[in-house]
Amino acid sequence: MPFPARGPLSRAVLQRLVGGEDLEYASWDELVDQAVSGSRSIAEDEDIQLALFALYASAYGSIPEFSAELEWEPQLLRVRRSLEAAFEAELRTAVPMPELPEPNADAVARALFALTGADSGPSVSRYLAKKATAEQAREFLIQRSIYTLREADPHSWAIPRLHGRPKAALVEIQSDEYGGGRPERVHATLFAAAMRGAGLDDRYGAYLDAAPAATLASLNTMSMFGLNRRLLGAIVGHLAAFEMTSSIPSRLVGDGLKRLGFGPEVTDYFDEHVEADAVHEQIAARDLAGALAEDHPELLPDIIFGAAACLAVDGWMGRHQFDAWTAGGSSLRAGATGAGASAGAEPVGADA
Repeated sequence: MPFPARGPLSRAVLQRLVGGEDLEYASWDELVDQAVSGSRSIAEDEDIQLALFALYASAYGSIPEFSAELEWEPQLLRVRRSLEAAFEAELRTAVPMPELPEPNADAVARALFALTGADSGPSVSRYLAKKATAEQAREFLIQRSIYTLREADPHSWAIPRLHGRPKAALVEIQSDEYGGGRPERVHATLFAAAMRGAGLDDRYGAYLDAAPAATLASLNTMSMFGLNRRLLGAIVGHLAAFEMTSSIPSRLVGDGLKRLGFGPEVTDYFDEHVEADAVHEQIAARDLAGALAEDHPELLPDIIFGAAACLAVDGWMGRHQFDAWTAGGSSLRAGATGAGASAGAEPVGADA
């Protein structure tokens, strides 16, 4: 298997995705039922979140060991749908929902700015700017790599499902994310350079075993919203909140990395996002989310839900990192193997 399982469900999924023997339908159903019914929290469940991550990775093609022939294998899709149903139900129960605005661009934009502006969780970016050690900064990059080495891909699933103004707005944002025609400026490529500059492995999935369920849940939320057409409003709202909470944190993270002695090869990614996302947030709030609500008022509840879920789930991931660091520990999974076992590589050009 390309990485270690975290329980019976993820073990079965991983074995099947690399072309291993299938289980009988009843066995799969039993595995899923046991995993879901025995879980205290789907978002914090290592076995379930890794299984979901692997099933989504098959669709992205991000893990080359997974057989492309199994992307649409009916039983694996059945497993994914069951896990998604449990995960979505938990999110809809746990995520606080604000009052819905009127379905027009200005009202939706105001509501989204109010929602993102009211976020009061612990600030990992502020901690990185002022207090983090070089080891914690490397841990931050490791945690971020699970999404950012595939940056923008989860939200791009929405492009063929949109029309008119929202589609044009999303394509404008995603064009910047993919470098605006310049391969060296693709944001995932910039982040890979930051990983290398910090002395870390830039291969996708190299640190997967070190990433806790909270980190996987952040990407899995995006993937679930993006891959399910019925959740179009949610992926649009998610992107809006994602862009609206990126510019200032990126500046703070960049400041922290510079404070620790990291050079421009590491900070370039974050410097790029200070300016780019200040523009993107306006487009995402009004021209994307707001215009979609005007064109399809029935999607408004999911647009706001997607934004609120982005803040909540990423907040859980941030809380995990913040609590671990302020307690003097590591935010990475204990007992991780392979490249992700330690963040202790010496960064290039930085004082440890």
